[in-house]
Amino acid sequence: MIQVDNLLISEDLFETYFVCDLEACKGACCVEGDSGAPLREDELGVLEEIQSVVRPFLPNSGVAALEKEGAWIMDAEGDYVTPLVEGEHCAYTVFSEDGKAQCGIEHAWKAGKSKFRKPISCHLYPIRVQQLAETEALNYHQWSICEPACRCGSTLQVPLYKFLKEPLIRAYGEAWYAQLPDAAEAWEAYKRDKSGF
Repeated sequence: MIQVDNLLISEDLFETYFVCDLEACKGACCVEGDSGAPLREDELGVLEEIQSVVRPFLPNSGVAALEKEGAWIMDAEGDYVTPLVEGEHCAYTVFSEDGKAQCGIEHAWKAGKSKFRKPISCHLYPIRVQQLAETEALNYHQWSICEPACRCGSTLQVPLYKFLKEPLIRAYGEAWYAQLPDAAEAWEAYKRDKSGF
């Protein structure tokens, strides 16, 4: 792990190439998994407040799940997450005609109906944030459904921290993000020194 200000970040953010390939994965991260999208405590009230503007963008199954479960739930591990539709995909998921899963919350944001784009965990994915005693750790969540994104990122030579520039700035600010290129260079220099090349 590398410390940048008060945050710990995995070297994977510099070493992993990643660019989402929605044509290949069909937005599987909104569908796969055992639980809904992780939520921060300060996002719970926001989700409750925007229900009236988000629900018109959702399919009936998503609306029904939200009416039954609420805007958010606590999962078996005690974490705040988005509800699921019959234990499957996120209740806020919208499916396009060609089967791509997209975020209904983001649809409302794009339409100018809400100032909340989407949960930060979704925006940051495949980075997962781990809360530690006095700080947070940013880790790369490696998942087979993202193999097309890794291939695309490798072809384009885009490291993960650059692909996720916008959500990282949203989460931690421009001044913090501006330090990442130097941290990436320092990490590469460290690896060269360690290997002797």
